[in-house]
Amino acid sequence: MKLHSGEHVWPRTIGPVPDYPALGQDISCDCLIIGGGISGALCAHLLTDLGMNIVLAEKNEIGSGSTLANTGILQYANDKTLTSFIHTFGEETAVHFYRLCRDALVRLKELGGKLHPDLLPKERSSLYMASTAEDVSMLREEYENLKKYGFQVDWWNEEDFSGRFPFRRPGAIYTQGDAEINPFALVHELLKKATTKGLQIYEHTPITGWTFHSDGVSCRSGQRVIRAKHVIVATGYETQLLKREPGAYLTSTYAVVTEPVNHFKDWHERCLIWETARPYLYMRTTPDGRIMAGGLDEPLTGNVLKEGREIKKGQELLELIHNMFPEKSGLRAAYSWGAVFGETRDGLPYIGTHPDYPHCFFLEGYGGNGTVCSMLAAEMITDVLAGKPRSDMELFALTRSTKPAP
Repeated sequence: MKLHSGEHVWPRTIGPVPDYPALGQDISCDCLIIGGGISGALCAHLLTDLGMNIVLAEKNEIGSGSTLANTGILQYANDKTLTSFIHTFGEETAVHFYRLCRDALVRLKELGGKLHPDLLPKERSSLYMASTAEDVSMLREEYENLKKYGFQVDWWNEEDFSGRFPFRRPGAIYTQGDAEINPFALVHELLKKATTKGLQIYEHTPITGWTFHSDGVSCRSGQRVIRAKHVIVATGYETQLLKREPGAYLTSTYAVVTEPVNHFKDWHERCLIWETARPYLYMRTTPDGRIMAGGLDEPLTGNVLKEGREIKKGQELLELIHNMFPEKSGLRAAYSWGAVFGETRDGLPYIGTHPDYPHCFFLEGYGGNGTVCSMLAAEMITDVLAGKPRSDMELFALTRSTKPAP
């Protein structure tokens, strides 16, 4: 599956990109991680810290999948609101999930800061705006629920936009504690550090077959075999080609990055911006003074990303930036891309085992806060492999839904 198209900004933000050899011999390990994106890198980092013998296999190059199209926004809030989760699962489960995401975000920020000073996630607040007057009551209820359960949020009326932004909205939630990162750099730095603790990385090493044993799994890559006691499948949206989740579905999403801007005096605290409309628009700034905007999701027909579609969608995103920030109406697009994006019907990621794949764990952090859910999943799987029970992993069970995807 082709996961993205267009021109990406992240590879241009770091020095020479590390490369790794292809698998050249049969090997064995405690745990094989399949996938060299953010999910696989987080698992590799946590597991090597435990002293385990870990191998990571990537079919292309490290960070060349969905990580390359990731806009690096870190939020604990989900595309599905806490209020909506409460209606679906009840208060206890919904609040537990939101708190799990908040805590995972905190640890993700701490982790980034320990790797390299340039990778320290930049603390940002988030502005979640009502797109129309009809959305205010829903958004206000969400604010009340977040406040009730101890999340750091403020309510903005339309007047609160004055002097902070050149646009107005009828209401908004202003959330503290979110962040932005460079996901491509983070992946390479996580793996660089993990290799100093024994991680073996193989690029251009696709897993082409499985044989399950009573004490592990033999994974074939061409003529070579990796024998592992456990396997973590961290292949992102491509996992749907291996094992179709009835409650998951794929869409197309788009992003644009502008030329550098002159100032951000009209952008309060350079906060993260998103809205209640579906499909929604979201925006952030970059360390080198650009605006990154994304969204305008649309159906992914036949699991195929439309080549060249990112040019038109990038222009539409650019026009939305111009409309919201009139002083920046002369900005042009420097980069634009389209990407496959995965969501679940109930809003929860898929984390855990599957009866058809013994000794395997799946990590599918689908949704708008996918990086945070990947951190949560990596911690849960690491705990289980270390012998620490995680009963709450059942919430994310791969077998929880039997409804067909749309």
